[in-house]
Amino acid sequence: MNMRIKLTKDDRNGFLFALPWIIGFLLLSVYPLVMSLYYSFTEFNFISDPKWVGLDNFESLFSDRRFFKSLGNTCFYAFVATPILLVIALLLALIANKRFSLRGVARTVFFLPSIIPMVAATMVWIWMFDPTYGYINNFLALFGIEGPAWLINPKTTKWALVMMGSWCTGTTMLVCLAALQDVPKSYYESASLDGANAFQKFIHITVPSVAHVLVYQAILNLINAFQYFTQVYVITTASGGNTSGASGGPENSILMYPLYLFHNAFIYQKMGKASAMAWILMVVVGLLTIVMVKLSRKATSNAGVE
Repeated sequence: MNMRIKLTKDDRNGFLFALPWIIGFLLLSVYPLVMSLYYSFTEFNFISDPKWVGLDNFESLFSDRRFFKSLGNTCFYAFVATPILLVIALLLALIANKRFSLRGVARTVFFLPSIIPMVAATMVWIWMFDPTYGYINNFLALFGIEGPAWLINPKTTKWALVMMGSWCTGTTMLVCLAALQDVPKSYYESASLDGANAFQKFIHITVPSVAHVLVYQAILNLINAFQYFTQVYVITTASGGNTSGASGGPENSILMYPLYLFHNAFIYQKMGKASAMAWILMVVVGLLTIVMVKLSRKATSNAGVE
């Protein structure tokens, strides 16, 4: 039995209005995604046509020390910076949720780093990390501490990136603030009647109530961490003294995965290898997202959130 679908005038008009987005999505998202999968099994550059090589690109990556170095650097940043960022964002949200005269100013100041252009902010941080006249080492000198060469010593470069990442918490802070404002005040009133102090309220009421939001933000921040590119690219080109950009900092200590992918694609002109790296990254991030979503559901269930 044939079924004929009759489109109303509103349906047709709605489809026509959505058609530019659909075309853009197919051409700018779906098509590049499919072609990158094909290119990951080929060898080509900007001059030559793609040549099918099968799994050679993946085998080359798994025998490449810089590939594992970049993956290790990125994992370090992702799993160290993300918890620190969440803690700072939650603490700032707790402050912004209090009632005081300059609360609006405080919220603006807390969010301000998130709207500063990334390149400009990175250049300021490079200046602040300078071992001779940078503000950070000058501040440490007030306490008799000799600051390290943050962006020169391989032992401190990744920690410098963590400091940079922890500074920009405005968006996460706003989400945490919204979650805090949704916690029923009756919970805290009941806890006060039972004699609970501020720390006990925070541990047993605040954290479980916003746990699902924290896990959701952790997922987003982990995904962003695995795409960490702009800051390290600016650092390696502006302060590394390498005009070609094919640098990962001292001893490749800040060679992040997206940066090495960029090197393969646009400096070494190994577009097939870069496409293979992109798909490996997609699989890794996808698996991490699945794990984090399961944790989010568990956190939501424990908090009693439907």
